[in-house]
Amino acid sequence: MKSLSLVLMIALFFGGCARYSKSEGQALNPQPTDAAPKADKTENKLSFDQAEKVNAIDTATAIDRKIIRHADLTIEVGSTTQAQQQVTQIAETNGGFVVTSEAKQRENAEPAKRTVDVRLVVRVPSAQFNSALSQIENLATNMTQRNVTGQDVTEEFIDLDARIKTQRALELQFLEIMKQAGEIADALEVQRQIAEVRTEIERLEGRKRFLANQSSLSTIAVNLTTPSPIVVTTSGFGHSIREAASDSLELATGMVIFFTRLVIVSIPLLLLIVLPLTLLALYFRRRAHRIQLAARLEASSSQ
Repeated sequence: MKSLSLVLMIALFFGGCARYSKSEGQALNPQPTDAAPKADKTENKLSFDQAEKVNAIDTATAIDRKIIRHADLTIEVGSTTQAQQQVTQIAETNGGFVVTSEAKQRENAEPAKRTVDVRLVVRVPSAQFNSALSQIENLATNMTQRNVTGQDVTEEFIDLDARIKTQRALELQFLEIMKQAGEIADALEVQRQIAEVRTEIERLEGRKRFLANQSSLSTIAVNLTTPSPIVVTTSGFGHSIREAASDSLELATGMVIFFTRLVIVSIPLLLLIVLPLTLLALYFRRRAHRIQLAARLEASSSQ
C-alpha cells in the first residue's frame, strides 16, 4: 500500500517533469528531418505552469464575459392587475419567463379603497436585459425604487474550466495506474482516489452550470403598487372649533351609549338578585313586626 501511494505521488508530481525531460532530450539530440520548425522546440520547452497560463489565456479569449445582472424595481401604476399582464408580456416578448408572481391586498377601512400590490420576478436573456428593463420602467407613473447590480464571474468561470480539465487529466492518470495495480488493496486505493476526483469534477461542473445559467439569464424583480392617497391637513381657528364640537358630540354620544348599556345589563341583575332579596327583607321585617305586636298584646292581657 505504501509503495502504491508513493507511485501515485510520483505520478502526480513528476508526470509533467518526465514529459519535459523527454522533450528536452529530443531537443538536444534532434533527428535530421526536413520539417523541424523552431516554434515546435520552443513549445516543447514550456513548463507545466506556463502551459496552464497559455491555456487560461486561450480560454479567456474564446468565451464571452460572464456577468450576472439583477434589477429590483418598485413602481407605481394605475392598475396593478393590468401592469402585471404587461410585465408578463414584456418578459415573454424578450424571450424570458415569469419565475414567481405574488399578490397582496392592502388593508383599508373602506372596502372600495382596498388595492392589490403585486410582486413579479422575471428572467430574460442577458442580451435583452436592458431592453426589457426599459420597457418595464416605461409602465410606471412614478418610480419609488430602482436598484441594478452586475457581478462579473468570468474569472471564476475560467478557473472552473481549467480545474475541471486538470481533474480529468488526473482521472486519466489514475486509470492508467489502475491497470498496473497487481494487488487487490492497491486497486481499492486507486478506486478511492478516482471516486474523490470524480466527486470534485461533479462539484466543479455543477458550479460552472450555475454560473452559466445565472449569467445567460438576467433577473428582474418588479414591485407593482398603486399611488397612496394624499391626505390634506387643514389648520385654523374655525377648523379647531369644528374639531372640538365634533369631539364633544362624540363624547356625549359615548356617555349616553355607556349608560344605556349599563341599564340594559343591570336589568337581569335587578330581576334575579336584587328584587328577590328585597322581597325577603320585607317579609322578615313584617314578620318581626307581627311578633313584636303579639308579644305586646300578650303582655298587656296578662296584666
